Amino acid sequence: MPARLPSLAEIRDGGKPALARALAAVETAEGTEALAALLDAAAGDPRGRVLGVTGPPGVGKSTLTNQLIRRARAAGRTVGVVAVDPSSRFTGGALLGDRTRLRTDPDDAGVFVRSMAARDRLGGLSDHAVAAVVLMRAVYDRVVVESVGIGQSEADIAFAADTVLLCIQPGSGDSLQFMKAGVMELPDVVAVTKGDMGEAARRARADVEGALTLAHAEAGAWKAPVVQVSSATGAGLDDLEAALGRHADWLDGAARLAERRRAQARHWAEDALRVRYGTRGLAAAAALLEAAGDRPFASVLAVSRLLDGRLGAPAGRP
Repeated sequence: MPARLPSLAEIRDGGKPALARALAAVETAEGTEALAALLDAAAGDPRGRVLGVTGPPGVGKSTLTNQLIRRARAAGRTVGVVAVDPSSRFTGGALLGDRTRLRTDPDDAGVFVRSMAARDRLGGLSDHAVAAVVLMRAVYDRVVVESVGIGQSEADIAFAADTVLLCIQPGSGDSLQFMKAGVMELPDVVAVTKGDMGEAARRARADVEGALTLAHAEAGAWKAPVVQVSSATGAGLDDLEAALGRHADWLDGAARLAERRRAQARHWAEDALRVRYGTRGLAAAAALLEAAGDRPFASVLAVSRLLDGRLGAPAGRP
């Protein structure tokens, strides 16, 4: 019999050990009503903001995340980090182990870092990573989700983060690729990393600002600011924090944050059902998902049980 799941209050009062046990239960208690109830309670009572950090491998995301953690702690804010890595084809575990690149004090109760595998999401966010974000969001002041930047991760992270920070580096050709791929429609803030590279950094910033002008041409839309930063020297980090703060203020206006989070919850439910049952199963569940925005995890569990009866359990599921 699986161990009793902690309540949300117990996780908040129990510190890092309690949260670690809850995150372990995301896998061991998967598919249970108790876990769905815990995750829905956490989703319905968020305490912090979620920052998604994405961009190509080697762009300096971990170094920048280290700086953001340090500055948040200096300001008295607690921080949870979900570092999403590609999966090992042999073990299914996190391949790169982003936790090893994040320098945090293990005795600091105000910082918690969890490295998680993307599993079959090609660098995107698995169901377990989404659950981890939901739990941490209910505990910490700021949650940072750092993705490896492969495949669909840039799009996936937008369905877990309140603010998406896209990192690019000078001289890599990333800005041209992003203009071609339409990735510039996703970020809320863009950071040109390694900003101490002089003219190359300034040219990359100009290229990105041009791409954003095309992506956000509609009236009234948020236009993502582009900030040139250097994690090595600290230059531009104040400007980056200010840009993130302005986006948070914009979200607070006209109920945009609540609307974004409700859309995310519906997306989590639909995505989980699509992965398990395909588009046919999702179509069959459409009428059953009206409450997904309020109780996404319980909705997935209930719909899964109904669809197992109608369509037969998917391969690999009991």
